[in-house]
Amino acid sequence: MGRDVSAPLPLPASVDQAQALLAAGDYVADRALATALFLSLRLGRPLFLEGEAGVGKTEVAKVLAQGLSRRLIRLQCYEGLDLASAAYEWDVKRQMLEIRVAEAAHELGRQRIEEGLYDRRFLVRRPLLEALEPDPAGPPVLLIDELDRTDEPFEAFLLEVLSEFQLTIPELGTVTAREPPLVIVTSNRTREIHDALKRRCFYAWIDYPDATRELEIVRRKVPAAAERLAREVVGFVQALRTRDLFKVPGVAETLDWTQALIALDRTALDAEAVDGTLGVLLKYQDDIARIRGAEAGALLAAAQAPGG
Repeated sequence: MGRDVSAPLPLPASVDQAQALLAAGDYVADRALATALFLSLRLGRPLFLEGEAGVGKTEVAKVLAQGLSRRLIRLQCYEGLDLASAAYEWDVKRQMLEIRVAEAAHELGRQRIEEGLYDRRFLVRRPLLEALEPDPAGPPVLLIDELDRTDEPFEAFLLEVLSEFQLTIPELGTVTAREPPLVIVTSNRTREIHDALKRRCFYAWIDYPDATRELEIVRRKVPAAAERLAREVVGFVQALRTRDLFKVPGVAETLDWTQALIALDRTALDAEAVDGTLGVLLKYQDDIARIRGAEAGALLAAAQAPGG
């Protein structure tokens, strides 16, 4: 008999298996990241991933959910994020309708009506509460993305969720996960995250990849790219990251640039293609102006040099 498709897939039993799980989703991870992920899963602790934008932090959660056949629940953080958007809120419109219907029918006294308003059927579940609820496919992957964009008070609220895997709703009581979700927290380090929250997590820094690993990423993610084009793109980007720019390109921009060049039917880099597509690679006009022309030519020459 085949395995029940609704049964949860097992977690990686070793660092090698964690690295293989990521590789199966075309995520080229180094040993340090695979180790941090394995320990997070094995010991049931959130994994806090920090690094520059575009290095692949969010992708870890996506690949993990896909590889384990778990639901991915994403809480995209932003300035002003509050409890109602992150955890739960009450459906006030339905509550008011319930009051009017009950009063019109003279079914209950006002006190009894009000007592019935804070029932689970009026509760609107947001990502944090959803992640604590049972799932037949196994605990979901909860992605708390770009936590550094939120205000500091929101971090304090998260402490209960990340340490006890529970959420207190004053009107109902405490909701505790039967099985903790698999939590990935990311930060682009636009501000420091408080130590109290970091202590509840395992930590990994995701840096820009070296040339060998970035070339492997391009090969996996953009298989249509000619080998020469892939090598020259990676060489150009690696050299570009050494320049004094407002924002150096991440892996996401490397992949976007490769795809753009393919769309232009390029099988290798040339000066015209580079100057015409710098807006795919760089996101600030000052950076584009600094690189376009002679500087781009020098980077191109370095990328096309033997061993470049």
